[in-house]
Formats: sequence, structure tokens, C-alpha cells
Amino acid sequence: MTALALILAGIAGLLHVLFFKLESLDWRKPKTWKTFGLASQEDADTMASLAYNQGFYNLFLAVGTFVGIGYVAFSDDHDTIGWTLIVFACGSMLAAAVVLISSGGKAFARAAAIQGVPALLAVATALVAAS
Repeated sequence: MTALALILAGIAGLLHVLFFKLESLDWRKPKTWKTFGLASQEDADTMASLAYNQGFYNLFLAVGTFVGIGYVAFSDDHDTIGWTLIVFACGSMLAAAVVLISSGGKAFARAAAIQGVPALLAVATALVAAS
């Protein structure tokens, strides 16, 4: 169960690195802002600072997840620290997905699922593996 939990947490973390790239590095590219449902370059430019900030939130959650994975995988003495980081970071990803779906309904259902399902599975398997 530990290996599965770490793989799922890794997937959730990698997705959030991708979100960081899209929101903080590629935001002004038409392919990116269209993916996020914006209608024009002007809209993307207006939202750029918000997207940049949000991207870093995603990166920080990914880093927390990866540090937790490292603790669990490579340290015999720090499993509690590792599992705590994984559950906290992936739980935050899951909570953000719930906020996303609650704020936009069906329009954001796909995005919330992409963000939230790997995090949910990571939290669930981590809690089982850690017990």
C-alpha cells in the first residue's frame, strides 16, 4: 500500500507542477489561456498576476508532497513527518478542487476532477499505509 500511496501522491504532485507551468510560465500563450476558458489575450493579460500567484501555490503544494514522499521513501525515522506532509499537501489539493467545483459547478467539473481525484486517492491510500 505504501508504494501505491507514494505513486498516487507523486502523480498529484506532478500535476500541480504542470499547473504551475501553465499558470506562472505559460499564461499569456493563447493555447494556455484558452484551456482555462478565457476569451481573449486582453483577458489573459488582465488575469496574469492572479494566475502567476496561483501557479506558485500549486508549486508549493507539489514541493510539500515531494518532500513527504522523500521522507517516507528514504528515512526510517521520519515516516510520520512524511505521511503528514503528503496528507496535508494532497488534502489541500483536494480541498482546492472542492472549492473549484463549488464556485463554478458543471463548468469546472472536469478541472476539479483532474485536480482532485489523484489527490483524493493519494490521501486515502496514504492514510491506510500510514496506519
